[in-house]
Amino acid sequence: MTFKNQDYTLFGTKIINNETNELGLILFTWDNSYADKDVQFATCVDVKGKKYNINMDFISPIES
Repeated sequence: MTFKNQDYTLFGTKIINNETNELGLILFTWDNSYADKDVQFATCVDVKGKKYNINMDFISPIES
């Protein structure tokens, strides 16, 4: 899989996954190209160490 516009600016930001209500960390963000538009996604890691991709609309940053 090729990541378009990969960006590490938010690396290490604590987030809450609004779909599962679990904590995680952002590794990097990128654009997912669909036929009619680009959608921002993030690659994150959960508390168990599992890496996953998620739409940026479904996560929220949290303050420590």
